[in-house]
Amino acid sequence: MCGDIMDNSKQMYKTGSVTSKDGTKVGYRQMGSGHGIILLHGGVNASQHLMKLGTLLSNEFAVYIPDRRGRGMSGPVGEDYSIEKEDEDLDALLKKTGAHYVFGTADGALFALHAAISNPAIYKVAAYEPLVFAGQPELDQFRITIQHLDKNIAEGKVAKATVDLTKDSVNFIKPIPDLVLVPLVKLILWMNVKTVKGDDVSYQELIPTLDDELHLVEKTEGTIEDYKNVSARVLLLEGSKTHSLLKESLDALNEVLPHSNLVELKGLNHDSAQDYGKPEPIARELKSFFL
Repeated sequence: MCGDIMDNSKQMYKTGSVTSKDGTKVGYRQMGSGHGIILLHGGVNASQHLMKLGTLLSNEFAVYIPDRRGRGMSGPVGEDYSIEKEDEDLDALLKKTGAHYVFGTADGALFALHAAISNPAIYKVAAYEPLVFAGQPELDQFRITIQHLDKNIAEGKVAKATVDLTKDSVNFIKPIPDLVLVPLVKLILWMNVKTVKGDDVSYQELIPTLDDELHLVEKTEGTIEDYKNVSARVLLLEGSKTHSLLKESLDALNEVLPHSNLVELKGLNHDSAQDYGKPEPIARELKSFFL
């Protein structure tokens, strides 16, 4: 553990690391005191994007926010990346910190829930809009999105990958030609690289990490019954403005999880847990659930 560090938002934290089962280093930020809670970020994000949420919780909890593998303070994804690797990373963090509570958003929520299937050290899980497929027809479009991302990342076209991801999810962007959008995104990514400091990670580095993760999400199709084996208490959270695909996933999970409660938060969307969203209502729910 090294000394106190102040991030770009003037939030104090310490850093630490653990070694996962396969030897991969997993670095994390730490703040606060009390019962331990681990916060797992989603795709195209890193620990830096959950600092506001972590700070809101730090008066009541010891908060640990890892850079999941492939990002920042942590080691590479590895050639044999799988959801089980994410389970092992979280297990190493639980053992090092003594935490028994886990929160995750998006992909991070999927990994938190999946780890709880087999890890009795997890007593409570809060999952904000986990990416778990339960037979929705939108899976076909999701596979097309993955194909676009595979191609662009393989060719090193990070800006084009960003544009295609945006067009696949935001309808009003679709008519705008790539000749306009790609140079604009390249400029934005370049400016972001120039402003990144300390332990933060640029989007130029973060966007390619989504490719491996979306393949893991794709493989959740047909696994919904596995979550019957989660013994932990689970709080499922969704925003009222989220996509119907995610709402269907949450309803399916709430049906099979033995000890779960589903709460809708008015006015929130899929990005709300992050620093650029609205983490305050989520923090209130987490305090009520974990305390």
